[in-house]
Amino acid sequence: METVRFALIGYGKVAHLHAKAIQEANGAQLVAVCGRNKTRRDEFANKYNISSRDTIQEAVTYDHVDAVVISTPHPQHKENTIEAFDAGVHVLVEKPMAMNTSECTDMIVAAEKAQKVLSVVSQRRWTPSAMRMREAIDSGKLGTVALGQVTILGWRDEAYYNSDPWRGKWDTEGGGILINQAPHQLDLLHWFLGPVERIYGEFENINHPYIEVEDSAVAVIRFKNGALASLLLSNSQKPGIYAKVHIHGTSGASVGVQTDGGAMFVAGVSKTTDPPVNDIWNIEGEEELLSHFRDQDTAFFNSIDADSYFFTRQIEDVVRAIVTNCPPLVTGEDGRETVKIIEGIYKSGREINPVSFS
Repeated sequence: METVRFALIGYGKVAHLHAKAIQEANGAQLVAVCGRNKTRRDEFANKYNISSRDTIQEAVTYDHVDAVVISTPHPQHKENTIEAFDAGVHVLVEKPMAMNTSECTDMIVAAEKAQKVLSVVSQRRWTPSAMRMREAIDSGKLGTVALGQVTILGWRDEAYYNSDPWRGKWDTEGGGILINQAPHQLDLLHWFLGPVERIYGEFENINHPYIEVEDSAVAVIRFKNGALASLLLSNSQKPGIYAKVHIHGTSGASVGVQTDGGAMFVAGVSKTTDPPVNDIWNIEGEEELLSHFRDQDTAFFNSIDADSYFFTRQIEDVVRAIVTNCPPLVTGEDGRETVKIIEGIYKSGREINPVSFS
């Protein structure tokens, strides 16, 4: 397979996971890091023995970069993505894709104009438990998907919000749990249920007086295929309990995944403590498989570096998309759909009305 040469835009906490993932991915090579802070950028470059560049255009010119992973704070995602497309490279951008759906659309249009791959970090799709749910839905074992539920009961402390100056503020983070901690589970939800039609939501700050943004939100969603879903999302439970995505079908069958357990994972700060496992598997004739799935996935989790492994699988998917000129598993449209849910809940909560989408 052709080797795809990657650069990183950004050198913060999660960038180290991406660097490790690129180095471990088949068909990928990490060659440069780009950013405005020369001291931090050079320190990162020295750690991974790669070039340090001011701009992506320099990395293209001198390091022959083919693709970038963008891991800057999300208010910068649109600017960095369009800069990358203007330089002629493919893009994998961290979640959330952007601050709002308008920015996401601009990024998608830029990708189409440049004829380059645009993908959004959603590495939990590659966990065996999530893949197993997708296969069950695709094979018709649930009938038609009809109901979904996302529950996140996590925690972020004051030290977390103090760790970066942009965190916890509306103008620099764009929100709280909705825009920063929930996108992975929201991505799985619409991956399983499809595009969103209507949302009613509310949000609140329950026990984080030192931040401006919400630490909790609830919502009801109607999907375009007729399915319904409920969301209960919160960062106000010490030290964090779990995050779960459950799907129910017209056949009466149900499947679910606990994506996170115990204290919630913070990239570059904490380790993933619990394996992602199926916590519901109520398909006729397959009920006894649940304990087998849990044992299998736990053993697999204990055999890998769970913090970087699934990032590596997504890097390899982006490489496949570039080399074969086929869409990645997670497209720009998928990233926009997640932001649509987030934006819809904020708009609905502020206007105290449901929000509909065409």
